[in-house]
Amino acid sequence: METMTCIEDLRQAYHRKVPRAFVDYCESGSYAEETLRANRTDLERIRMRQRVLHNVADRTTKTTILGEPAALPLALAPVGLCGMQHGDGEILACRAAQAAGIPFTLSTMSICSIEDVAGAVDKPFWFQLYVMKDRGYIRSLIERAAAAKCSALVLTVDLQVIGQRHRDIKNGMTVPPEIRIKNLIDIATKPAWALGILQGKRKTFGNIAGHYPGMSNVTVLSKWIAEQFDPTLSWKDVEWIKSLWPGKLVLKGILDLEDARIAAKTGAAALVVSNHGGRQLDGAPSSISVLPAIADALGSEIEVMFDGGVRSGQDILRAVALGARCCMSGRAYIYGLGATGQAGVARAIEIMRNELDTSMALTGMTSIAGIDRRVIAQM
Repeated sequence: METMTCIEDLRQAYHRKVPRAFVDYCESGSYAEETLRANRTDLERIRMRQRVLHNVADRTTKTTILGEPAALPLALAPVGLCGMQHGDGEILACRAAQAAGIPFTLSTMSICSIEDVAGAVDKPFWFQLYVMKDRGYIRSLIERAAAAKCSALVLTVDLQVIGQRHRDIKNGMTVPPEIRIKNLIDIATKPAWALGILQGKRKTFGNIAGHYPGMSNVTVLSKWIAEQFDPTLSWKDVEWIKSLWPGKLVLKGILDLEDARIAAKTGAAALVVSNHGGRQLDGAPSSISVLPAIADALGSEIEVMFDGGVRSGQDILRAVALGARCCMSGRAYIYGLGATGQAGVARAIEIMRNELDTSMALTGMTSIAGIDRRVIAQM
């Protein structure tokens, strides 16, 4: 097996092994992809102070996230269609995260259902909720997440309408893939992927199929989903969800200081500074550019998490230095999952942990709690 030294190595292997339609689904942003690119370029611009002759022999990447111990300040972000990147992808990613001592977030748009994952892992995981027009269905999803003992509900608040992703439309992106000649030829060249998908528990959206008669039909299901995202979603719905959910609530998709102030007053345990990986409002600021103001204003009132372009331990260090309690990363672990399944996810987490540990040492830091703006070089 080839040596994977960094997330980019996993990414290249992922591109070789997974059909193009699903690679594009993971990699693309909305419209001109300005915000997608800004998430990475703005992170890369941040320079860290190299410090020397500090005793850094006794250091740790351990921290707490939502009051629970974590091996490093990282959680695996919710990613839709995870189980189409690799058979049983959600189960494998959750197992890898739990073995590494960090949280895993299951998407509403997962292939394996809440119950599939809960039955296959040892510890609680987080569940990400999209609010749809059918509030009865949302109530039942929340009840299912509670019954599965999910330890946090991550409410995505930035998807009342869907930003257009051009590549998905061109690829006929459905689950399973739309029968187009180019898709069939592509899948024929990826036999290991195809076998894994065939052996997986499910081939459609596990949390939704079965909710309505005929929902096992993928075309019907995709149409239903597209019509279900709700432009009436408001802060009142957050109150309603909080009244139903007995555990910790996380609001994901906060990018504006004014919205962050409202979020901090909802009683949620945390907010995630996020622009949906550059997949929603194109031309929005990068997540890292707005993190410091939100963390400075509200970090003492609510846990501030960060999401958007995290591909390395250096990125985690940058975000923590600018006020994040922890980071979420999606694409980085999907690369690992598509490359080599559970082992690839484990490797992605290990790479980022090792990079964080080394970068802490070279900036003179010995604990996550000690990391602050002093780590950032004044440019």
